[in-house]
Amino acid sequence: MQSKPTCAINFMNKKYIFLVILYILGIGVCQSKMDYDNDPTYKVLRDSMHDSFNNADEARFNRDIKRLEDYLLQQNDMHGYYTQRCNEIVFMMNTQKIFEAYKASRQLTTELREKGLDKEMYMAYNMLGHIYRHCGNEESAKRCFRQVIEMMDKSGYRESMPPIYMNIVGVLEDDDPEEALKLLDEAWKIANETSPDRVFDIDTRRTLIYYKMKDYDNFEKGYKAYREGVAKGLTSVHGRSLEVYHEAYLGHTDRAINMAREMIGEDSHGTMAAIYKDAGRWKEAYEELVKDSKQNDSINSIILTNSVEGFRNELSLYELERETAKARTITLSIIAALLALLVVALTYIMFSRRRHMQQLQNAYKHALESDKMKTVFIKNMSHEIRTPLNVISGFVQVMANPELAVGNEERRKIAKMMLASTHTITNLIDEMLELSLNESAADVILEDNVDISELLSDIMQENEGLARPGVEVVYDNKLPSDFVMTTNKDLLKRVVNALLDNAFKFTEQGSIALKACVDSDLLKITVEDTGGGIPAEEVDHVFERFVKLNKFKEGLGLGLTLSRMIARRLHGSLILDSSYAGPGSRFVLSLPLSLEED
Repeated sequence: MQSKPTCAINFMNKKYIFLVILYILGIGVCQSKMDYDNDPTYKVLRDSMHDSFNNADEARFNRDIKRLEDYLLQQNDMHGYYTQRCNEIVFMMNTQKIFEAYKASRQLTTELREKGLDKEMYMAYNMLGHIYRHCGNEESAKRCFRQVIEMMDKSGYRESMPPIYMNIVGVLEDDDPEEALKLLDEAWKIANETSPDRVFDIDTRRTLIYYKMKDYDNFEKGYKAYREGVAKGLTSVHGRSLEVYHEAYLGHTDRAINMAREMIGEDSHGTMAAIYKDAGRWKEAYEELVKDSKQNDSINSIILTNSVEGFRNELSLYELERETAKARTITLSIIAALLALLVVALTYIMFSRRRHMQQLQNAYKHALESDKMKTVFIKNMSHEIRTPLNVISGFVQVMANPELAVGNEERRKIAKMMLASTHTITNLIDEMLELSLNESAADVILEDNVDISELLSDIMQENEGLARPGVEVVYDNKLPSDFVMTTNKDLLKRVVNALLDNAFKFTEQGSIALKACVDSDLLKITVEDTGGGIPAEEVDHVFERFVKLNKFKEGLGLGLTLSRMIARRLHGSLILDSSYAGPGSRFVLSLPLSLEED
């Protein structure tokens, strides 16, 4: 027998009410052999759980959900039991514990796989899909939802597939409305065969997409069909939005805006921005877009902060499980703190882009473009940091395993790889912080008397072993003996290290050369490599921010940008020598031997 979904809605958190509704639909209808209609014990446990969920009472909810789960296990109702496990994840998300929800979803996946409960595996993937979507990872969300559809179809849960199609539509409708309509057609066919009560909701969702596509003929037909359905007593979760857009379609802009505020509530800023835009009222559209963007930024900050806190909790567990791993867990704690600083830096960068708007219509378009660029940048940062973090996390778990015997040579290799990953993360964060500091800092103080030959020798020694096997590293110093000049030692070392790091990264065979000489009244430091070189059409772009000619290489595309900025602050210059015949490329750093007084 089919039993009703056993999720509740947290009305205390209005921001996520609609999202939680989607989760409930996504879980589907429980397929159970148990008949709980006449089971008073089950009803008491279920109602108590619902009440604590709706009141966001975490202590009560954790107690009540465990009691209900234990009861379902006693009845040998595994489907009902794992449905309640999904309800736990929904509660975590509704209380902004995204990291904990992700961990619980991964644990649920592992547990279902180990127990061979393939028919219930769709539940875990459905939860992961919602978590990915909540965090802005739309590609992973779509992939999870499509897997859920395949699993449901294979396991015979066909009547529960339309809500999953609707989840994918929610991800696609803004970027690919045509594909969204195709998916709605699939959902409609299935619902018409297995669960006709969902057809009206699907038709209403389709009508909303017609409006966004500006297909007003089909929109008007869909709206008339919706009103006829309402007259028959049918309802849809999309009905309020449809009424709002219909008023906008009729030209009643202010009425539509008031309805959006009353019916949709705090999540209405994006809807109101679209209505104002269609009416040509750019000022109001821009203001609502800014409010919507700030609201989204607040959500992203909560997610990032929760993730950082989750990392800290994981470190505490490692310390309890393995005393000998204290040194490594301290390293990870430092990384978590640096990630917190990164959140502050990213927030500053995101807000600093919204300045100097001249015309309201141009400002509106610029805000849309900035929002897209911000999303791409955050995803790129997430990818660049996640890879070395996974390396560190994986090796910490290996070292923390008391049953694993690791030899000294293997320990040295693991330590080397962990240090390399830590170095990668530190460089990424240093680049971000240095970019901010170099843009706002005053003139640098040039008071260090630097032995250039000694400095370059130290740099070569520090970078020893970073080149790929078979790549020759050459140091050609043509400076006079005891050559000393006045500059800033730390900044000069930073530029040379960045140029060498760039050469090591892109040179797979051949050689890398560091050269130094005096040319007239200039100190010239040159880094040559035999890597892939730089195409002629990209020569003017390599010093721009976030430019990566090879997207598969690690880094943010800030190394050369920062190097040129530092070179200018040292009263010098950094160029890509276009006359170099190659193969590879040559970068030349030129610094004046003497500084003129201002």
